[in-house]
Amino acid sequence: MKTGLFITFIFFLFGYANSQEEPDTTRIKLGTGQILIIKDKGDEKNDTIDAQPDEKTLKHFEAHWAGIEFGPTMLLNSAMKSSFPGNKEWENDPGKSFSWNLNFAEYKFKIYKNYIGLTTGLGLNWTQIGLKNNVLFANSDSLWVFKDTVNDFRKNKLRAVYLTVPLMLEFCTNGESDRGFYLAAGVIGGVRLGSSTKQVIEEDKTKIRTKTKGVYGLNAFRLDAAVKLGYKDIGVFANYSLLPLFDTDKTVGVYPLTFGLTVNF
Repeated sequence: MKTGLFITFIFFLFGYANSQEEPDTTRIKLGTGQILIIKDKGDEKNDTIDAQPDEKTLKHFEAHWAGIEFGPTMLLNSAMKSSFPGNKEWENDPGKSFSWNLNFAEYKFKIYKNYIGLTTGLGLNWTQIGLKNNVLFANSDSLWVFKDTVNDFRKNKLRAVYLTVPLMLEFCTNGESDRGFYLAAGVIGGVRLGSSTKQVIEEDKTKIRTKTKGVYGLNAFRLDAAVKLGYKDIGVFANYSLLPLFDTDKTVGVYPLTFGLTVNF
């Protein structure tokens, strides 16, 4: 009798220990007996599906497009010179001409790990051209420019806003995007969202500001040859317009060149 109780006690302890080590147990009763289905712990690892990559994996495929860019803009003729002998109105003031780029979305198509990829995305470009020689746009719906001999403009600007989309081949020296050097080259397309002019004159020590929205002969689209070079999240960029800024049926070819600094998100 004691021997039977001892054996029963041993089986009880063995079953308790297994129940602590294997908590995932299914019991099926059949009459006075039962069937135990015990899931091995090793199977739990195999059944786990990690649907969301960790932070390191996400950084592994980040591009170098999303961020902020700023730099001066120069207007060049078809010979890539800043002089316009027959059209002095396009000799802009580089000190008052600049571009802002806010690139807010990016995606990188992997070609070889993170070292080579094709980058695209979305961005916004604000371009401001500081005009010299006291010129004035006479009509917002066309391109009629003349020199104002009455007013002396303290500020005279042409502004345009574009939605931009890049397509750039990117090279990285490190397996993680936020480390090492990077080089990206390609094109950036854009569509004009709006444009306007702004003049500021001073009369009797009072500043008078005039802002007028219009097309001003600007092309609806733009296409820039672009290059970006940097280390980690800091770099430089240069964009040269392959399409003229204005409709060439209304004036000579004018091609903006912008270069400056970039900070990636």
